[in-house]
Amino acid sequence: MPDVLRASTVVTSDGVLEPGEVVVDAGTVVAVRPVPDGARASVPDRILCPGFVDLQVNGMDDVDCAAARSDADWARIGDLLSSSGVTSWCPTLVTAPLDAYPARIARVREAMARQLAPATAPTLVPSILGVHLEGPFLGGAPGAHPREWLAPIDLDWLRALPLGDVVRVVTLSPELAGATDAIALLASRGVLVSVGHSTATYEQAGAAADAGARLVTHLFNGMGPLHHRAPGLVGAALSDDRLAPSLIADGVHVHPAALRAAARAKGSGGWVLVTDAVAWRSWRLAGREVTVRDGGPRLPDGTLAGSSLTMDAALRRMVHECGIPLPDAVAAASTTPARLVGAADRGALAAGRRADVVTLSPDLDVIDVTIA
Repeated sequence: MPDVLRASTVVTSDGVLEPGEVVVDAGTVVAVRPVPDGARASVPDRILCPGFVDLQVNGMDDVDCAAARSDADWARIGDLLSSSGVTSWCPTLVTAPLDAYPARIARVREAMARQLAPATAPTLVPSILGVHLEGPFLGGAPGAHPREWLAPIDLDWLRALPLGDVVRVVTLSPELAGATDAIALLASRGVLVSVGHSTATYEQAGAAADAGARLVTHLFNGMGPLHHRAPGLVGAALSDDRLAPSLIADGVHVHPAALRAAARAKGSGGWVLVTDAVAWRSWRLAGREVTVRDGGPRLPDGTLAGSSLTMDAALRRMVHECGIPLPDAVAAASTTPARLVGAADRGALAAGRRADVVTLSPDLDVIDVTIA
């Protein structure tokens, strides 16, 4: 028997139903439609939207993705993510020695295999879409990434990785030698290539997009500033329709006015929300001390080292503080990242999609989460 979820507001890719209902059968959305006239009086005052997709999660609370080893570690992160509306995500591995990556990637692959086992499904565990490698091929703005482990681009090393099925996103810097070759290789293997931690010129960013890059990692952070005669990576991210910038909407990394400007410049479906969350309560990141002060996790020298943001909080900030329409913010939290990473079975409330549904209060607090 299908389940029918009703709400005063249902956010779809085609617009907002007020009120609307989502019909779910065997883990799949089979219909999204207006509520019949005779049932409208009993519709609860709440919002239904597709589950959030976070492409950049370094860790959560006290669990670092690079150090996660046990089922308990992955379950801990999963619980925290699902409580904030995230139903699919990418564990993100920051810059490390090249020989450290294979074991870390293998642990993510094992976690992915376990969550897909029939004995564990269906379950309220956000899907791991694959690894996001943020580094080590970074350029002139490494931020919190350890400079001693930054590396020149190594195409043979990249070819040896499980690209596409396990490694789903790679952030690299387009000013590095061999960047366009690496981008073309990765894109041809089904990897979403993002450019970031970079002082690239506008022209170098355009060349990266020509080669297949489609994402810009945390716009404004870890890159040179926008200048009207030398627009650089920021200018390319805001003006090139092929590039979707991600934004960390924690109120610390980017001023609300800049968040609003970027969202308006790119338009609905042209930008992405990420948390860039770290295991801030473990007090360590990439082997270095991290403390939370002035609103975010920081290295001893004050450099921001990721965030303690959750995706529901990012959505609230974009809507309540930045004045972005709810459907645009939902697209950035769900539909656009799902499309970019190639997860075509989710990211929207539409017939045939996986039934990942977040129920929000009128104030955009998470009430309930359904995964498949």
